[in-house]
Amino acid sequence: MSGRMLRRQRGWRFGLFNACLGLAHALVIFNAGAYIAMLPRVAGGLGIAPSEATWTQTDYMMALALAYPLGAWLVRRVGDYRVLVTALVGFAVASWLCAAADGYARYLAARILLGVCGGISLPAGQTLLLNEYPARGKSVGVGVWSVFTLTPFSLGPPIGGWIADEWGWRCLFWANVPIALSIAGLVAALLYQRKVAVARLRFDGLGLASCVTAWFGLQTLLNRGNDVDWWRADSQIVLALATLLAFAVWIGRARSTCRPYLELRLLTHRNFAVGLTVLCAGFLGFQGLLSLLIVQLQLNLGYSSWLAGLVFLPMAVFAKPVAAVMHEIVKRVDARWLASLSLAGFSVCYFWLSRFDDSAAFATLLGPKLLEGACLGGFFVPLTALMLHDLPARRHAAALELAGALRIAAGAIGITLQGCVLYRRAPLHAVHYAEWMGADSVAAERAASWWRAAGYTDDRGLARLAKAAARQAAIQGIDDAFWLAGCGFAILAALVWLARPTRVRSALADWRDGREEAVMEENA
Repeated sequence: MSGRMLRRQRGWRFGLFNACLGLAHALVIFNAGAYIAMLPRVAGGLGIAPSEATWTQTDYMMALALAYPLGAWLVRRVGDYRVLVTALVGFAVASWLCAAADGYARYLAARILLGVCGGISLPAGQTLLLNEYPARGKSVGVGVWSVFTLTPFSLGPPIGGWIADEWGWRCLFWANVPIALSIAGLVAALLYQRKVAVARLRFDGLGLASCVTAWFGLQTLLNRGNDVDWWRADSQIVLALATLLAFAVWIGRARSTCRPYLELRLLTHRNFAVGLTVLCAGFLGFQGLLSLLIVQLQLNLGYSSWLAGLVFLPMAVFAKPVAAVMHEIVKRVDARWLASLSLAGFSVCYFWLSRFDDSAAFATLLGPKLLEGACLGGFFVPLTALMLHDLPARRHAAALELAGALRIAAGAIGITLQGCVLYRRAPLHAVHYAEWMGADSVAAERAASWWRAAGYTDDRGLARLAKAAARQAAIQGIDDAFWLAGCGFAILAALVWLARPTRVRSALADWRDGREEAVMEENA
């Protein structure tokens, strides 16, 4: 290691520094949360199907996930603030390419580049932020970071919907350019004299290549499934074999090298394996359902992007307050209880949402979304504490890298999987509805009497009936997705108890934190 850390930021510089890093983090996540509300308009603007527009979201998130460990390595190899400033400049350039793209292929490539730059910036920003806090104040820094993490999920959809309705979806990317460049300039100005500690670490190029091939292969396999009728297409079979081979190479490489791209050997620790499984599965369900509902409200129920995003605003009421206090509660309560309570709350929320009906849409959604916000605020912290319990402190960084990458990747896969659920369930409900409305049924006779009394011809009446049936089938398909998620979260609430209990911090641990803080102050 070389280099020397200068004194931490103080006074207004400390406040400005926190604001810049938090805003940089929120900007990257906002381009995932706010973008969901724009997907139907992106499809219309580029002249593509909604399923193809979904690629621009899932591939962004997958690039975000896979670039996260690369950013962590660059921080150690080059220095934290250099990586952050460079990544933000790259984020601005990629945003300009997204805004100016006039074709689907160019836009998708620019969106992936945007995800790569965003993923590199996340660990750099987190490292910079936490290094500014003394050891005893780390929990405050983590709390600040968590608040900025939750903001795009709660406020992102309505803001993104408003931007799409009032200014057009490309304005999201035009706005990214000055914001990212301004943050980069301020961070560079605040830290330009700071020397950084760097280490000459070997880079696992084969691990990166195989990991990217495996996860993007899996994502592409799922994205194309419905469009090409899954295994009826030879290209799907070839892609599946290539993906399996890439996963085998990646796992083998991670087990054989001393410094793998992602430290999969951490999964041999019981608490980490249980916590990571629950974290990824839970985020898969949450992110997928969020995307499914906000898109289908626009496509099938005629909501504007703004109104569809506004449905998620109640989540902000409880998400941030719960997250703010959870860091202190988890020190005194077994993390399994907190995680299980949050997961059980998600289960209740999704069973509640499975009763969704367009006749009272907002009334049906308000209560569950308030509960979902409270559960979201208590979701990440207990599971993170559970994963890190009994792990040596020197392995915490690798554990958080693996958890961060796989969690975001799971969210991308969740968006596609929930689309698959709707694709399978909605046609089934349409068939049942057609059987119920058969030509000789009483329901069909009543419907015909109604449209004739309303002055419609038989052809127009049948067309309206078919449209109503398609909408109702889509709603029931969404309800099925929520019901399945409710069952899944109930299982996760029980699964978390396979982990060992976390214990209250000991006085010795508090003494060590105080000693570490004193040493850091002496060396500053």
